[in-house]
Amino acid sequence: MNKFDDDKEKQDLDSVSEKKDEVNNDFSAVAESEVMPENPSEFTDIQEVFPESIVSVEDLVESLEQVNLERDELRENLQRLQADYENFRRRSINESNQRISTGLSRIADALLPVLDACDAALAQGLTDVLPVQASLESVLQKEGLCRIEALGEVFDPNKHEAVMHESGDGGEQIVVEELRSGFWWGEKVLRAAMVKVRD
Repeated sequence: MNKFDDDKEKQDLDSVSEKKDEVNNDFSAVAESEVMPENPSEFTDIQEVFPESIVSVEDLVESLEQVNLERDELRENLQRLQADYENFRRRSINESNQRISTGLSRIADALLPVLDACDAALAQGLTDVLPVQASLESVLQKEGLCRIEALGEVFDPNKHEAVMHESGDGGEQIVVEELRSGFWWGEKVLRAAMVKVRD
């Protein structure tokens, strides 16, 4: 190959490269002119520019309604959960208080024989037990213990336990003797008073 042939081949390659650039430029110009007109005011509808990204007003309203429905449902669920929690909390507090009260009443019931022994000792004239009885009864009264008044009262089977009867004039049954003290625990009878009743 001579120098002339080399030059000619080089020129041919350059001209092919130039033609390729021209074709690419023409293609880009055509593509741009098809997508974007020179005057943007020629568009009559924005959907011509971005057809896939446009949402209609009806779709937006429907979507908003759906979101509002979901919000209302979540609010109702939250309110229901709050109400359930409040009910659970109240029930737990009541159950806890009830267990505490039951436990205290059992302790008080277990200490009643000590009070009975103090009463028996006092009935025998032994006054040495008076401070112990007063102290124990005072502590239990702070927690809700109270003696049931029986002597001279009309017999009430809810708070009196009749173990002896004596005949009378046939009127109302009256408690004439208290054989063992009865006690209230709050508003409940912890132990009925053991009594003698006159008919």
